[in-house]
Amino acid sequence: MIHRFSLRNITAIISFLIFSFTAFSLTEVKENPDIYAASAKVENPGISREKEISHVYDSLHLDKKGLTQPAFDYAISSYTMLKKKGLLDNDSIITIVDFDQPSYQKRMYIIDIKHYKILFNTWTAHGKNTGTVVAKNFSNTPESLKSSLGAFVTEETYIGKHGYSLRLVGLEKCNSSAYQRAIVVHGASYVSQKMINNQGYIGRSFGCPAVPDELSKPIINKIKGGSCFFIYSSTYRPSILI
Repeated sequence: MIHRFSLRNITAIISFLIFSFTAFSLTEVKENPDIYAASAKVENPGISREKEISHVYDSLHLDKKGLTQPAFDYAISSYTMLKKKGLLDNDSIITIVDFDQPSYQKRMYIIDIKHYKILFNTWTAHGKNTGTVVAKNFSNTPESLKSSLGAFVTEETYIGKHGYSLRLVGLEKCNSSAYQRAIVVHGASYVSQKMINNQGYIGRSFGCPAVPDELSKPIINKIKGGSCFFIYSSTYRPSILI
């Protein structure tokens, strides 16, 4: 059953339509992933960044933790856009996945953007057909077993074949089928130090950003309910739909 967003989100989307030539609600993106619109454009965040945003990156020493500056900048650019449109019910949290890093590195960063805290920094999987150690190939196509890039909003939780899981809604041309593809956050035994010790890298998913089993519940509970979830690669090109 398609999840319905809150009245506040729906109102925000309707308000945004007044100022745009073409735009789609989150529900429409889920139901019609092939309908694309260039209603908003992400400017190159490397040109200029607000001092406050720069302070978050610098004060948390994210560079020393492996997060690249472009990954952070693009994620914050998307977060800011979604927040301005009233689409983030959980706007104190941002999740950034940096797929320029190999899978044996802790490339998922969950940040309390308001209190300048790194809540989680851990491993996350990419799709089987996206690459082995390094994520190289991305897709929005069902059954591709590949990861998708770009901006997502977290939705509702559910119990599925992987246990407690969190749905994601893709907001870009490169990830608009995420909801139909069941690209979700879930725990997996193959995302572990043991797997790295055995084969040199973590296991791969069917396209989901799977996380360590022992962290899945606290991570999901922290980021669920309308937070910004951003997956980056240097091959990423922004194409926000909403």
